[in-house]
Amino acid sequence: MDKKEEIALDRMRKSVQKLGGSTERYGDPTLTRFLKARSMDSEKAAKMFVQWQTWRASFVPNGFIPESQIPDELESRKAYLQGLSKDGYPVLIFKGSRHFPCKDHLQCKRFVVYMLDKAVARAIKEHEIGNEKFICLIDLRQLTYKNFDPRGLINAVQFLQAYYPERLEKIYMLFMPRFFQSVWKMVCHYLDKGIREKTEIVKNDEKARVEFVKKIGEEVLPKELGGRAQLVALQDVTVPQLN
Repeated sequence: MDKKEEIALDRMRKSVQKLGGSTERYGDPTLTRFLKARSMDSEKAAKMFVQWQTWRASFVPNGFIPESQIPDELESRKAYLQGLSKDGYPVLIFKGSRHFPCKDHLQCKRFVVYMLDKAVARAIKEHEIGNEKFICLIDLRQLTYKNFDPRGLINAVQFLQAYYPERLEKIYMLFMPRFFQSVWKMVCHYLDKGIREKTEIVKNDEKARVEFVKKIGEEVLPKELGGRAQLVALQDVTVPQLN
């Protein structure tokens, strides 16, 4: 850690206290994520951190989302959590064709938190450090207009940006149909620059798919994506609880 980062962290801690929050339970890696998300601006990072604490205490009071609160979202088996990529990141796979517009928007939001929490927790080794990240693969094969859920998509993006800063290592969009390209352009207006830069649309050709498999690793990718692993449903994976 360089001197500028030390100064920024110190200023952030003081700003958090002024805003009525506390950094006592959190180490430098956690606070640094918020600083990076706000371009090392200590006051903006402190505001984001306090808002996150307030939201977490309200939306996830038990520290986790019980599966009993998201039965419909789990029943669709649209999310999968694999092992670690070649670079050591958990691989979260989301099948767009198994998602349909949410009827219960609160349950949908809870599912997003359940999914992101599990992806982050999958990266924990002996104990949570605070800088754990994950890779997300969005499989758009067989996607139709019936799966189109702009509100749900925007909610997921907003949660990721506001409450999971610097948790995402990379997003890969796979098998994107033409009609979804215009949808994605619309969604990009809601994405922070950092997430846009971490998003890669994998071309639908053999060369691009081979390169993609090399990056992620055959051992973690399911057979349908060019790997040798079996898909593991999100709810079937046991992970440590986040602090």
